[in-house]
Amino acid sequence: MKILITGTAGFIGSTLALKLMERGDEVIGVDNVNDYYDVNLKLARLERVKAHAGFTEVRGNLEDAALMSETFKKHQPQRVVNLAAQAGVRYSLENPQAYIDANIVGFTNILENCRHNKVEHLVYASSSSVYGNHTDMPFSIHKSVDHPVSLYAATKKANELMAHTYSHLFQLPTTGLRFFTVYGPWGRPDMALFLFTKNILAGKPIDVFNYGKHKRDFTFVEDIVEGVIRTLDNVATPDEAWDSNNPDPATSSAPYRVYNIGNNKPVDLEHYISTLEGCLNRTAEKNLLPLQAGDVPDTYADVSDLIKDVNYKPSTSVEEGIGRFVDWYLDYYKV
Repeated sequence: MKILITGTAGFIGSTLALKLMERGDEVIGVDNVNDYYDVNLKLARLERVKAHAGFTEVRGNLEDAALMSETFKKHQPQRVVNLAAQAGVRYSLENPQAYIDANIVGFTNILENCRHNKVEHLVYASSSSVYGNHTDMPFSIHKSVDHPVSLYAATKKANELMAHTYSHLFQLPTTGLRFFTVYGPWGRPDMALFLFTKNILAGKPIDVFNYGKHKRDFTFVEDIVEGVIRTLDNVATPDEAWDSNNPDPATSSAPYRVYNIGNNKPVDLEHYISTLEGCLNRTAEKNLLPLQAGDVPDTYADVSDLIKDVNYKPSTSVEEGIGRFVDWYLDYYKV
């Protein structure tokens, strides 16, 4: 297939592009390679992807309506995976406009071009952050998510609502995936595992929020990508059992789906850090801090629907995943 992926210089997007091309798909990759974090790492990811003959690069912003229109018309992708976004919960407190531009205006351009170019299926990144201050674990897609605690989370919830509208009005099949704390090789420098590793190796203290009492449904990147591909291949259809008197938030009478995609095994942050310490053969000096604004204490994904519908099977333990990240980090940074 010909598949357009936004965010191909990103952590998940670059890994996804490689996997799709390995199976013979052609990938059109859109990314603006912004400086939210280390541009050199983004460029290095892109070089891996560009080494494949099946890749076409488009450099620019999703909110550039003319560029998006030109890209869709020129390449006519059959399916689209939208991973590009302004990421980060904490940064959304500092620069809210960046989230409106990329996550709202940009996503509108994706929807419009999918509609007008007869795209067969749009799969897009949502986030576990949409659950906000929910405490009923594991988080279920069949419950409402109307209490976000950051603007980042609100934009992801808005994406789900916008996608439903296009599924309903224009019969555009859309599937939203609520990602749960993705980690692994080629990961993001602004996320905990990367920050912890860098500081521990440098002999500096690590900031441990909520006094280390977090639980996170840490999910290895290759498990995530496998789930994205299975979902992409399983085009959303209307739910014939959908009841307007008792509406299910995860499905619709339109060709619309929302899924959790996580490891389904929450891990204590303290265990996560001790596993990292073991892989590095170093002990971390911990700077224990309260919960940060916009953060949630725990995440735990109910992935039963994704297992049922696409046979999703996350299989990487946190011990194996952290070990593979550390091996990559030491090699990439020549530590």
